[in-house]
Amino acid sequence: MENTNRGIVGLASDHAGYELKEFIRVLLDKKDIPYIDYGTYSAESVDYAVFGHKLAEAVEKSEIQRGIGVCGSGNGINITLNKHAAIRSALCWNEEITRLARAHNDANILALPGRFLSMDLAEKIVTVFLSTPFDGGRHQARIDAIPIIRDIPL
Repeated sequence: MENTNRGIVGLASDHAGYELKEFIRVLLDKKDIPYIDYGTYSAESVDYAVFGHKLAEAVEKSEIQRGIGVCGSGNGINITLNKHAAIRSALCWNEEITRLARAHNDANILALPGRFLSMDLAEKIVTVFLSTPFDGGRHQARIDAIPIIRDIPL
């Protein structure tokens, strides 16, 4: 698994994603890929938003280039992450969705459903996420159109 971005990967989870996050930490250690773990640090019940915001803020501040967030369904942490303007978090559950999220959407955070993936499949998804480059080209204009710009105060 080559991290073509060569940057530090951020990790975050809630209690339901803790086991998978720990598996990913070990996987990154084995592959010599640097990471920062933004928590949680146990399987004790916590709110995914707390850790999702920490991960998103780290990307926004360029402390890390990419991240991986995990909660039970992947939805809660994904919604939280995407509240940040600089974040393009993609909820992925197979290799092809992940490849497209990187190649077409330049996803900078991978959101995973911790309760619905085997460790084997999660490893494959993480490998694709970290090794797939953004295609650019026609996709860049689509990325550029994502931010909401308001001319009229609400």
